[in-house]
Amino acid sequence: MRKKIVAGNWKMNLNTKEAKKLIKGIAKYTEKHKKDLGCKVIIAPSFTNLTVAKKQASGTGIKVAAQNMHQEDNGAYTGEISADMLKSIKVRKVILGHSERRQYFGETDELLAQKVRKAVDAGFQVIFCNGETLEQRKDGSYFNVVTEQTQKALFGLSAEEMKKVVIAYEPVWAIGTGETATADQAQEIHAHLRKILADQYGQEVADSVSILYGGSVKPANAQEIFSKPDVDGGLIGGAALKAEDFIEIIKACN
Repeated sequence: MRKKIVAGNWKMNLNTKEAKKLIKGIAKYTEKHKKDLGCKVIIAPSFTNLTVAKKQASGTGIKVAAQNMHQEDNGAYTGEISADMLKSIKVRKVILGHSERRQYFGETDELLAQKVRKAVDAGFQVIFCNGETLEQRKDGSYFNVVTEQTQKALFGLSAEEMKKVVIAYEPVWAIGTGETATADQAQEIHAHLRKILADQYGQEVADSVSILYGGSVKPANAQEIFSKPDVDGGLIGGAALKAEDFIEIIKACN
């Protein structure tokens, strides 16, 4: 049975003091409810806060992921972080392919295939993001867009490797805009993603992969979105920066 997941992507927000305060706030709930949490809880702080987050989240039921990772082991890549560097601070989860990495840093499907391969080979759990722009949603090409993104970046993996990947569908037009796909729109894409996984790897693998929704999930809409059969939780942006909002979204998994 696949796992429900609520993952908070903090993006370029929070200094160390603020990060500690936020983790403490979330942990008040997760520590108390560790045995009956309806989902796995993950936070993805900035690189500078990963070590602090790992230490503070220890024993609280909160797991820690990185927001990005380079595809090479080492070298002259100023400002980048390798798999080995993350492993050295005991971080074994990473978000790859976020729309902001694609949009602002020019990450292509081909590059992401390299990053995914490096991460999987290094023993990481990958949270792979895909999703369409507003233009692609309006012109009706969105099924083709998410299919191509998924195939190019992930279909080099074996069936056993694919079982360890989490997919996060994030309609780009619904990130940070206040717009949100309806629960039915989310279900439609999630079901499509599960079908293309089944076509490639078989139904058993498709049914084992958690697919998260990543477009402006809030306490007010989380329960409706998460109730859909192919929505296995969320990759949360803005609402992950407030402990009370993030906790309400975690509760929506129950």
